[in-house]
Amino acid sequence: MNKSREQARGKHPRHERRGEARLPGVVATLVAILLYVALPQQLLVAPRYVVPTLELALLIPLVALNPKRLTRQTTAFRFLSLALTLVIAASNLTALGILIHELLYAGVKDGRALLVAAMQVWLTNIIAFGLAYWELDRGGPVARTQLPRSELPLADFRFSQDENDDAVEEVADGASISSDWVPKLVDYMYVSVTNSTAFSPTDTMPLSTRSKLLMSVQSIAALLISLLVIARAVSVLH
Repeated sequence: MNKSREQARGKHPRHERRGEARLPGVVATLVAILLYVALPQQLLVAPRYVVPTLELALLIPLVALNPKRLTRQTTAFRFLSLALTLVIAASNLTALGILIHELLYAGVKDGRALLVAAMQVWLTNIIAFGLAYWELDRGGPVARTQLPRSELPLADFRFSQDENDDAVEEVADGASISSDWVPKLVDYMYVSVTNSTAFSPTDTMPLSTRSKLLMSVQSIAALLISLLVIARAVSVLH
C-alpha cells in the first residue's frame, strides 16, 4: 500500500486536527468583494464602497480569531461568519434583481458591459453560495474538524465520500468512515459550481430543508442569468 493511502486510512482524533486553512476562505471572500466593487454603478443600491467596507469589517475579526487555521469558535465568531456570508449573497442577489429590471425597463444598449456584469454576478453567486454551504453544513468548518462525529449537527449534504466505504479498496480507503474524511471549502465550491451550471445537484445531495432551499435559490438565480441576462445581452450585440 502506498504512503498516501496509509495516511488516508490513519484516523486522527478530531481534537488533534490542525483545522481547515483560513486562507482559501479569505481569498474567496476578497474575490467576491472585488467583483462587487467592479459592478456598474446602476446595479448598486448604495455608494460603491459601503457594502465592501461592511464585508471587510466582518472579515477582519474572523481572521484575527483564526489567522491561520480554523480551530476556535465562539458565538460571536459564528454570528459574524454567517452575517458575512449573508451580506455577500444578499448584495449579489440584489444586484441581479436590479440588472434584470434594467434589462426589462431601461432599454440597456451596451451589450458588452452587460455581459461582463452578468458574469460578475454569476461568479459572485457561486462564491456566495459555496461559502454558505461551507458555513452551514455539519456546524461549520470549525466543528467539522474539532468535534467528534457523534457531536456534529446533522449533515446538510451527503458527499460521495460519505458512502464509498464499500467500494473498491483504493476508493474505500479515502471514504469518510475509513479515513475520517470531512469536506473542505473546495468541496462546497464544487457543489456551488455544479449547481450553477447544471441547475441541480450532481454527485452531492442536499439533505436538509435549508440546503434544498439554498440550492433552489442559487439555481433560479443562475438560470435567470443564463436565460434572461445573457440572452438579452447577445441579442443587443446583434
